[in-house]
Amino acid sequence: MKIYKISAILILIAILFGGCGQTVQSGKVQVRFWHGLGGPLGDVLNDMIMDFNHTHKDIEIIANPISSYNALSQKLSAALQVGKQPDLAQVFESWAAKYQEDNVLVSIDSLIANDPDITEEDLNDFYPVFMNSITYKGKKWSFPFNKSVRAYFYNKDAFYRAGLDPYYFPATWQEFREYCKILTSPKDDIYGANFTVNEWQFVNLIHQAGGTIMDENNRPVLNSQYGLEALNYILGLVNVDKTAKSTKELDGQNAFLAGKVAMYEGSSVSITFMRQQPINFAVGYAPLPTYRTKKSAISGTNIVIFKSGNPKKEKAAWEFIKWFTSTERTAEWSARTCYMPLRKSAMQTQIIQDFLAENPQFKDVYAQLEDAVFEPQHPAWFVGRDELAKSLEKATEGILTPQQALDEVAAKLEKLVKEEEKKGKL
Repeated sequence: MKIYKISAILILIAILFGGCGQTVQSGKVQVRFWHGLGGPLGDVLNDMIMDFNHTHKDIEIIANPISSYNALSQKLSAALQVGKQPDLAQVFESWAAKYQEDNVLVSIDSLIANDPDITEEDLNDFYPVFMNSITYKGKKWSFPFNKSVRAYFYNKDAFYRAGLDPYYFPATWQEFREYCKILTSPKDDIYGANFTVNEWQFVNLIHQAGGTIMDENNRPVLNSQYGLEALNYILGLVNVDKTAKSTKELDGQNAFLAGKVAMYEGSSVSITFMRQQPINFAVGYAPLPTYRTKKSAISGTNIVIFKSGNPKKEKAAWEFIKWFTSTERTAEWSARTCYMPLRKSAMQTQIIQDFLAENPQFKDVYAQLEDAVFEPQHPAWFVGRDELAKSLEKATEGILTPQQALDEVAAKLEKLVKEEEKKGKL
């Protein structure tokens, strides 16, 4: 097994088992599950885990929430180094690829092959983008878990005051740019939109322009004409028109709630957090404006089963995954959190129909799954994603030109890819 590079390894190992002191009834198969969900999302997950434990008398899922995805990654690295990994964990596609190369994952294909409850029809019920995202080198090593898309939340009252139809959201990049101009009021310090210039946003825009981050040979191509179009579109709104305010994600959300930003782009689950605060205006929901394509990049994690040498634990972990991703449960998960339903059949459930009756515009947010793509699976992308964020910030601040910023991150990503190749595993 590869020795993972981590900082402060002794500290991480010291806290490795913090929060795992729960006891379970004797005779039950204990399955340790590490995840990075907190707040209202973590509350819903805990509720559903309690439901599973109540209805499965021979299995106990012991959840250990970690403060963030970065912290989860570090803790998993420390645990794998000393052979104390959990049975289940949330992982991004690039993590799963890395863990598969290190031979620490249970093959999902083998579990499916030996499970008479899983049919081809059952697998085809999952949205194709999710099944593609769990497949690495032709085999399944993870399973979809909490998946989200970018969406727009907009102030219907602000639209009405500006003479705009509060039930229509701009459908194209050009329309969006025009709406930003109409909704911006410099004297009132009100902007048409916030643009959190981040990696997820850029991945969406480059795909809408017709490009991609990495080609089929795992070479970075984000510094193409399509990447340049995507970045120039952002900078045109922020630095040229000055109708979109560049903010951090949470600051943008707060500005929207305060009425200082008319259109807020966030994760589909953002509304779950916003509803914890008073909202003094009518909120509309909309999919992303499009350009050459309607592609939308999903984010969020899959779930993996780590090898334990204990077939009972591995089978019990698989039972939880099957339960959580069933039609009714994924519908419940989506309606309560605004994560995407994993199965097409979930859209016909009563809980989703009730949710859409209360939030009819969210149907168009769900519809983005039909043209969705996923981020690179390559192990280099986990670090490369952060490098992209740094370069985008430099472009926004004028430290680098758009082309220089994209060339910088392309070179760094190329180096990361070659480092993985040198390890002799790719």
